[in-house]
Amino acid sequence: MLATHASPSLIKPLVFNFSSSLSTLSATLSPIPYARLLSFRPRRPSLRVIITMSGAKSIATGYSLPEHVAGNWYSVPDIRLRDHRFMVPLDYKSREASSKISIFAREVVAVGKEEQPMPYLLYLQGGPGFECPRPTEASGWILKACEEFRVILMDQRGTGLSTPLTPSSMQQIKSAQNLADYLKHFRADSIVNDAEFIRVRIVPDARPWTVLGQSYGGFCGVTYLSFAPQGLKQVLLTGGIPPIGDGCTADAVYRACFEQVIHQNEKYYKRFPQDVKIVRDVVTYLAEAEGGGVHLPSGGILTARGLQFLGLSGLGSSAGFERLHYMFERVWDPMLVPGAPKQISSYFLNAYESWLSFDTNPLYAILHESIYCQSKG
Repeated sequence: MLATHASPSLIKPLVFNFSSSLSTLSATLSPIPYARLLSFRPRRPSLRVIITMSGAKSIATGYSLPEHVAGNWYSVPDIRLRDHRFMVPLDYKSREASSKISIFAREVVAVGKEEQPMPYLLYLQGGPGFECPRPTEASGWILKACEEFRVILMDQRGTGLSTPLTPSSMQQIKSAQNLADYLKHFRADSIVNDAEFIRVRIVPDARPWTVLGQSYGGFCGVTYLSFAPQGLKQVLLTGGIPPIGDGCTADAVYRACFEQVIHQNEKYYKRFPQDVKIVRDVVTYLAEAEGGGVHLPSGGILTARGLQFLGLSGLGSSAGFERLHYMFERVWDPMLVPGAPKQISSYFLNAYESWLSFDTNPLYAILHESIYCQSKG
């Protein structure tokens, strides 16, 4: 939370790291009126479609696998869903020789529009390293988009059901160098190639489609414009623009964020001025603790510098201010016995880890900084 380990007398309003939202850029969807809630109408399930591809083999079994498998339609409240699985090259530069991985995409339409001809919209999730949302009902942007589009929610490679990379699955690759070489195939260029692989197989006549990129999905959208513009009708970006200027490096991006980081800190402490002393006390406690911090439930160590990571979501997400404040309300254990030492509560330590955990989506921690690199790291 504090930018330095300065003594309390030198500590000034505290600076969090946070993930800033960039303003929406690019064209916007044509105005879409709020949809009526559609009543569910039973339909005869569609037949499953399988298109085979010669030479596509599973890494695990060595057997040939279908290039594309489309499941039957099923329902959640007021929308219809269909699952697709594709076998794609791990390395598109060596398509024939490359091993194959599985990419998952979920098709979403409004009830009654399963067989209607509609334009396609591919949604690219933020991250990197996070799967697409799992619809539980017709709501939010999906509800609106389904009025005009057939929505495709593609789990980017390495996430969700697209050959997910987890701490346990990556342990199968024993060499650190081999793992690094493997992870090179999970960047934006490969995600775009996956999208094109899918587009030409599910969009009638392989027509161009609309892409909606959120956060890192916007980064992928710009890569799409560069690598495969022929597949695009339009690209809609929300809060995600990669470095595109000459000489724009990751360091330049961080410097551009400093002013906004300070602004968010000032807003937070103006809303919750009582937290200034609390946070200063926590930083002092951590800096003076043996080993420079306290042990987290997972076995790691929370340091004064590590406390800054709370700003990633606390100052850069909806309701983050409030959630952060309520965490600091319970940062200290109560003193049940006179003279007991002061200590940070297990509640706070667990809340810290749960908010910042990369256990389920390690690609975020591995690839996040590199996505800001342009020409050089």
